Amino acid sequence: MSRRAAARFWLRRPGLVLAVAVLVLVLLSAFFPGLFTGRDPLSGVPAERLQPPSLHHPFGTDQLGRDLFSRVVHGSALSLKATSLAVAVGLVVGSALGLLAGYVGGLLDDALMRIADVLLAIPALLLSLALVTALGFGTVKVAVAVGVTSVASFARIMRAEVLRVREATFVEAARASGSGPLPVLLRHVLPNASGPVLVYAAVEFGTVVLAVSALSFLGYGAEPPAPEWGSLVSGGRDYLATAWWLTTLPGLTIAATVLAAGRGSRALDGETEEISR
Repeated sequence: MSRRAAARFWLRRPGLVLAVAVLVLVLLSAFFPGLFTGRDPLSGVPAERLQPPSLHHPFGTDQLGRDLFSRVVHGSALSLKATSLAVAVGLVVGSALGLLAGYVGGLLDDALMRIADVLLAIPALLLSLALVTALGFGTVKVAVAVGVTSVASFARIMRAEVLRVREATFVEAARASGSGPLPVLLRHVLPNASGPVLVYAAVEFGTVVLAVSALSFLGYGAEPPAPEWGSLVSGGRDYLATAWWLTTLPGLTIAATVLAAGRGSRALDGETEEISR
């Protein structure tokens, strides 16, 4: 794609440009929070408690005088850590199960798909709550609980792609040339079946951000005073009438991230479909 064509592509998609910009800012704040703020998110000035948004405090201050913008910026690291881990759990475990089910078939396929049906029949939030209650509180445990709820979806997508790819001519040729089941699976089937699964992982990112924030809101995430996006929204509930910014601004940050991830994943899905044609 030439520079002129690339420029036309982006100019015709202002929503996608905005989504990419939001995601870049969120990622930078997660890995390099010092680029956005030099304030300590854990210490506050009691004399500056519950101040509204201003030039000095862009997101205002909380009930302990802590800068809310600094807490949101530093909280992005915890929230994205949990989100990335949850997506990785669903992607790796679900893809492995789907790969085995689709390639081996038979009783193993039936057993794994019935387990997937059971997982899909349970509402995701309810299953996450049950798992995190059993595992215990904490960012990593929340991520694992949310990741397990998406295993069935990844497994089904991978299985469907493996069923399509394993009958392809190049796979039959690899078998005929004497390659064993494992080399055929790893060298030919997996690389050609993983594309839609990776796209689904991008699609799932926004949903996982919302699920992780919901569990953090309910108090299952990192222990205070660690700033997680969901816990920041939860911490401002008692001050809705007098300090609206404590819940509104972290909530808008979550919403912007989820919407940006959704817009970016739709664009990626569209490009993948275009390539497949």
